[in-house]
Amino acid sequence: MEEGKMDENEWGYHGEGNKSLVVAHAQRCVVLRFLKFPPNRKKTSEEIFQHLQNIVDFGKNVMKEFLGENYVHYGEVVQLPLEFVKQLCLKIQSERPESRCDKDLDTLSGYAMCLPNLTRLQTYRFAEHRPILCVEIKPKCGFIPFSSDVTHEMKHKVCRYCMHQHLKVATGKWKQISKYCPLDLYSGNKQRMHFALKSLLQEAQNNLKIFKNGELIYGCKDARSPVADWSELAHHLKPFFFPSNGLASGPHCTRAVIRELVHVITRVLLSGSDKGRAGTLSPGLGPQGPRVCEASPFSRSLRCQGKNTPERSGLPKGCLLYKTLQVQMLDLLDIEGLYPLYNRVERYLEEFPEERKTLQIDGPYDEAFYQKLLDLSTEDDGTVAFALTKVQQYRVAMTAKDCSIMIALSPCLQDARFAFSVSVLDLDLKPYESIPHQYKLDGKIVNYYSKTVRAKDNAVMSTRFKESEDCTLVLHKV
Repeated sequence: MEEGKMDENEWGYHGEGNKSLVVAHAQRCVVLRFLKFPPNRKKTSEEIFQHLQNIVDFGKNVMKEFLGENYVHYGEVVQLPLEFVKQLCLKIQSERPESRCDKDLDTLSGYAMCLPNLTRLQTYRFAEHRPILCVEIKPKCGFIPFSSDVTHEMKHKVCRYCMHQHLKVATGKWKQISKYCPLDLYSGNKQRMHFALKSLLQEAQNNLKIFKNGELIYGCKDARSPVADWSELAHHLKPFFFPSNGLASGPHCTRAVIRELVHVITRVLLSGSDKGRAGTLSPGLGPQGPRVCEASPFSRSLRCQGKNTPERSGLPKGCLLYKTLQVQMLDLLDIEGLYPLYNRVERYLEEFPEERKTLQIDGPYDEAFYQKLLDLSTEDDGTVAFALTKVQQYRVAMTAKDCSIMIALSPCLQDARFAFSVSVLDLDLKPYESIPHQYKLDGKIVNYYSKTVRAKDNAVMSTRFKESEDCTLVLHKV
């Protein structure tokens, strides 16, 4: 990117997470991703460059191999004029959510990542004049732990996402519990997938966003966001999904449009033939453990009808959801089995701190790093090498559990079909240092859920007992 060609007015605020902020070019289908830091934390330009380069290398050498090159866009590190970065920072400041302003955009190093704008179709370099719709889904973890190291029986029945919902609502993160369950989306069963997607549309939280021509039109910014307005969303979607029943407005039209959107997303999620090397994992990581989550409203409604489990479908092996699930299942031991191995590595590093680089904990994320991830053995031989392999697999699995899937759609001019592209976002390797936090959080989530479910069950039993007691008294009087 040449200095003379950089104009902050050509770039607009696109969004941000906890660690980075993204701006998009008005005409070209590219974005710049900057790192963010607390005001008091300063890193050298070299450290920031290496951090960004590690993200690129991990996407290129690891996640592209697992998920396939059609889905993973790893971008490149670019150096920008400092004056441009400062002016850009001033320009976008008013658009940033207040809850995200505790960290500042890195304006000192001049380094950023240049990536394709995944809210646009990936077959074009410039913004198209025809309408483009993009749905961003953060599906989260799609399986229930199968490890024998799990000590909480509840974890073998209820998925992490559904348990975490209770804690998030209790702490004020969200206003109400979502009906979405990742296991429904990952089931491959169209009925369950439709239910999961409708649940996400009802209670988006930070798991679903919809963009129209690159602009966010639907999605929850924080717990204070207004309740989902389907009629407003349907107004945006009508040019894409004009209802076949011919209705131009009203609740029936809204439902028809939403239904069409859900059907199209499902079809896209089940499509795909990008090869990748995820097949390498398949023999060791077949479906294990329960395929349903006891807390899923879909599963509960089936039980009320007297059905134990929904019809099995399974995901096609070429689709992105299948590939993502395979990578998630590199978490072979669950955090409970992994944490003692992390402590083994920590003790070794305390004794031999100079070995941190040799162990590739902070990179480089190259072919050798990728190859070690393919060792799916769970027989602990007591070595640091075994412990480290499981730790690295866990970090990669956690990355896949937190990634986002971007589906860009555009109506074909000739007929009623859509052109589409599917991509994966948020593929930064999870930090080694976050493992103790994950261990504590896991215990907190399970304990809170067990406590609230027990309290609810006790309340139900107590009510039933009182009802039967009252009934007996009435009969006695008669």
